[in-house]
Amino acid sequence: MNFRFAKRDDCALILYFIKELASYEKMLDKVVADEKILEEWIFDKQKAEVVFVMENEKEVGFALFFHNFSTFLGRAGIYLEDLFVLPEFRKRGYGKALLKKLASIAVDRGCGRLEWWCLDWNKPSIDFYLSLGAEPMSDWTTYRITGDTLRIMAKV
Repeated sequence: MNFRFAKRDDCALILYFIKELASYEKMLDKVVADEKILEEWIFDKQKAEVVFVMENEKEVGFALFFHNFSTFLGRAGIYLEDLFVLPEFRKRGYGKALLKKLASIAVDRGCGRLEWWCLDWNKPSIDFYLSLGAEPMSDWTTYRITGDTLRIMAKV
């Protein structure tokens, strides 16, 4: 098992993993990203990073992440947007290895934390995260503004 950071010519592969995750989460119809958008935002604008976990030179899982910032800690953190391991490679330690890799990146970069969201119905993932010592942030509610509401708000 080894890791590699995504390169510009991996946009199709990144999109493949995103769609596989979206399908698992029953949200494939929500994916509007395409290879060109991913290339622009990940590689041109450098707003996110992707690391792949490999088995025998084959990408079997991925994690897409970016830096956020904690004013309380006074330092950046890593926010894990997506983590996905292909079904036929699950229960082999790849998910844990990806999280350990992200923890290592966070420590190497001097970050204060690693965080992510998980769908409430995804009990296998929740149990997995709890087994690693992750703590649910039950005192917080996530809010989101998108689409037309975002455009209208921007005009205010």
